[in-house]
Amino acid sequence: MTYAIIETGGKQIRVEAGRFYDIERLSAGENEKVTIDSVLLVQHNGEVNIGQPLVSGATVEGTVMRHFRDRKVLVYKMKPKKKTRKKRGHRQEITRLMIDSISLNGSTLIEAATEESSAAPAEAAAE
Repeated sequence: MTYAIIETGGKQIRVEAGRFYDIERLSAGENEKVTIDSVLLVQHNGEVNIGQPLVSGATVEGTVMRHFRDRKVLVYKMKPKKKTRKKRGHRQEITRLMIDSISLNGSTLIEAATEESSAAPAEAAAE
């Protein structure tokens, strides 16, 4: 299993190719390719590359699927016996990012399966 730990939006996320993740909003538009260079760790076939603080030459490429707002988080503050109450809500701006590939030193370690390659075994099984 190949995965990477990236840093985006002030958070560290473990990502794998072919899966999507909800991260802090990126400035890229929908269906636009994004390259993330702040890779902290790459694991490929038991070989682990740990950065100090970043792995040099490691990149994670992804495609922005869509932008949306997360669920509302309610913040309720109250002081008992003082008739003081504050109720506020917050919805975080989120980007859904599909991870396409993980690369190290220019060579692609793993790439997300394309529709053509996943459709071919299904056709062979139907025959």
